[in-house]
Parts: sequence; structure tokens; C-alpha cells
Amino acid sequence: MVDHPTPDAPTTNPPDREVLTSTVAEVWNDSAVPAIEAHIAVPALSPAFAPGWAAAGHIDTVLVAASDWLESLGVPGLTVSRRDLPGRTPLLLVDVPATDGATNGGTVLAYGHLDKQPEMVGWDDDLGPWTPVRKGDRLYGRGGADDGYSVYALGTALVALDRAGGEHGRIVGVIECSEESGSPDLPAHLEALGDELSSPELVVCLDSGCGDYERLWVTTSLRGLVSVDLRVDALTEGVHSGAAGGIVPSSFRIARTLLDRIEAASDGRLLIDELFPEIPKARREQAAQSAGTLGRPPAFPWADDTHPATDDVADQLLARTWGPALEVIGADGLPQLADAGNVARPSTTLGLSIRIPPGVDPEAITARLTELLTNDPPAGATVTVSPGWGATGWDAPPTAPWLADALQRASTTWFGEESRWIGEGGTIPFMAMLGEQFPDAQFVVTGVLGPGSNAHGPNEFLDVAFAERLTGCVADVLHAHATRAGTAV
Repeated sequence: MVDHPTPDAPTTNPPDREVLTSTVAEVWNDSAVPAIEAHIAVPALSPAFAPGWAAAGHIDTVLVAASDWLESLGVPGLTVSRRDLPGRTPLLLVDVPATDGATNGGTVLAYGHLDKQPEMVGWDDDLGPWTPVRKGDRLYGRGGADDGYSVYALGTALVALDRAGGEHGRIVGVIECSEESGSPDLPAHLEALGDELSSPELVVCLDSGCGDYERLWVTTSLRGLVSVDLRVDALTEGVHSGAAGGIVPSSFRIARTLLDRIEAASDGRLLIDELFPEIPKARREQAAQSAGTLGRPPAFPWADDTHPATDDVADQLLARTWGPALEVIGADGLPQLADAGNVARPSTTLGLSIRIPPGVDPEAITARLTELLTNDPPAGATVTVSPGWGATGWDAPPTAPWLADALQRASTTWFGEESRWIGEGGTIPFMAMLGEQFPDAQFVVTGVLGPGSNAHGPNEFLDVAFAERLTGCVADVLHAHATRAGTAV
């Protein structure tokens, strides 16, 4: 469902469809996919997980590889430059001038990232995070789907438009290397870029997800994030559990009690009213439409009879983007079972990650969490809350008629199915930054993170065939932007 159903008509002839299709297939499969395989093989961990990233050189490796590949394409006027700032991860800036036939040469900002999440345990025996393995249409390995493929999809789309006689406006690609750490380096890079970004009319982001692999899915909203470390100290050092048990309160029990202040243990509902904004009517309608299309709930690798709180698919889709969720993502002070003695441990630290809905202020939630967790601690224990990084969620602006039509036509052309709209539960900090900085811009946020793709977890995979069709959709949308009616260069 879109806000304006009447499209503007393109003012020039479309690209040669046969050439466009064959070029996307050729460049994607013969050049882009091998480059993505090479990308997977590099452990380019985001700086939050690799403090020594600069000395390790892995981020440099994937950045140089992406830059060299883009320059090898021969796209007219394409330039690639690396931007460095002291103490920060580098940024890759891609700049391509508008084609001569574009009736609208306005700027399109394309976004992607090259840094990766940690390895995670649980990979199948024949798979691994840094070993690209192809099984049918699935290319396994860390960072292929999230989000290394994006720069290669962009380059493939531009080559295809060039060969097929299509048009595009000015393309500015911002490829960062700190997204998985919350994009801490991106604001400084954006400030340093200044007017080089111009004022983008269209933002294309390929770092999101899809409801299935049968059509183009457009992301309507993204959650933000709040992270804190909760530490409880009951002793200054560990002591014999037999001597202390019954006298010394368990630091783990105290931490568990504190969590009850912010989350209902029975069903996981968060107990902070500010985490529940009003859900827009349009988003409810879109969730109902997408639920009808999918006909099934989002797929997860459930253990045995584990199940969600509700069977209603639309409610599940809304809960994962307009509802908050708490996860304990790590712990300190808990030894591995093989190393665990009968000891009353001195402290327990839990890493808490809370996904927050669009429109919720992460700083306000962090302050509220700190207040709730530290006020009047049980048994007089020492409770410390250390804020981590936070990010604001994002709700897409109303979709312009020309873009709604272009997305629909692209989906039916490349997939044979109508496009659908869906909210995602992940966080892309750059989208909120751009939405605030460029309120008049249109957004196409989409991606390949569909059922089973398992970004951030074991056995992450890229559906190669789906990504190829998605690349074709990007090419068509770029052409539609450059040729829409009523806009001069």
C-alpha cells in the first residue's frame, strides 16, 4: 500500500530490456559473485568487535577490493575515492555523473557497508564464516548478504544501464565500514564530505530484508537500538559457595531481579511505557497485506515446540518493527561449565540490547533504564549501568507516485509478482541520519535478508538468484528516477 497511487509517466524510452537482462545476468554471475566470494573470505570485523582492526588490515582488504572492482567496470565517468579520518574506519565514496539523456540529473545516494559481525558458533560442519560455499542459489559465509553484496549489486546495475541505453541521475555511493558497530564513524565522514553529497532526491539502501524470495520487498520502517551493560557486584572476590550460600546474595539472582523491573518474565513484554508509540494506520494496513501475501509467520529455526506469543502473522510483523524487545546478548563473570567451581561469584555482568520502535528517543530510554536498574538495589548490592551505543529508528516518508509505480513495475518485470511493503526489526543508523538531514528525499530500502538467511548468526547465506533480480530492480528504479516527468536536469 502506498500513499499516492497515481504515477508520473517516464518521458524517455526505456532501456533495451533484452540487453539489460542479459547484462545483469552476465556481470552478476561472472564478476560480482566471485568478488562477493572473495569478500566473504576476509574476516573484516566491525571495529566494536575488533579493536585492532587497523593493524589487522582486513577492512582495508575488502575496501580496496570493492574499489578496484568498481573501477574495472568501465562505467562512464565513475570515480572511486577512499576517505580517511584519524582514528576512524575508512569510507568509500563512489561518484557517477548523470547520463546525457537523463531528464532529471538529481542525486541518488546509494548506501552499503563492508564491515561484518563476529563469527558466531553453530555453523554446519561443512560451512564456516570465512569460507564461501555455494549450494544451489545459496552462497554461505559471513558478510555476503549483510552487506557485502550491495556495492557489487550497485555496480552491476550501473553497467547494465550503460549497455542497455538506460539513464540515471548523479549517483553517489557511500560505502562505510562501521555499520555493525552502530555507524559511529559515519557522522564525522558525512560532515567531512560536506556539499559533495548535494541534496539527494532518492536514497537506495540494500542493507535490509525481504519477506520471501518471490518479489521485491520495500522496507517501511526500522527499529532503533539501546544497549547497556548491567553489572552487579556482591563480593570483592569469589568465595566457597558452601560457606557463603545462604548468607551472601547471588549476584546473578540480583541481576535477574533487576531485569524484572524492565521486562515481564512471563511473556517478554517491556515495562517502560515510552517504548510503545502509536502504530500508524498505514503501517497496520501494510502489515495485514503482507501477512496475506506470505500466508505464514516469519521463519526461524525454532527448537522443538518453541513458538511465538501469537499466531497472527500481521501481529508478528508489527511486533518486530513497532514493538520493543530485550535480549541478553552476552555475559561476564560466568565461567564456562568445564571451568566452573563451587564458588559464590563476586559479580555478574549482562549485556542488554533493546530494539526500540521508530520515533523512540534512545537517550531517553537509556536514562530511564539506568534509573530503574540502579534505584534501591536489592541487598544493597553495587549496581552499575554502563551505556553502550544507541541508534534512532526510522519510519519511511510517504512514497511519491513515480516511485511507487517504478517499484511495482520493477517487481513485476523481474519477479513476475507485485511488490510488497514490510517493516524490519533491525537497525540501520544511516537511514535515521539521512531522514533527518534530507526530509524531502525518497527512500528505497530493501535487501536480501529473507527467510533462513540468518545474518549475524551461523550459516548466513546470500540467495544469489534473488540478489540478481533485485539488482535488476535497482537498475529500473534508477532509470525511472532519471526519466520521470516534470523534472529538469
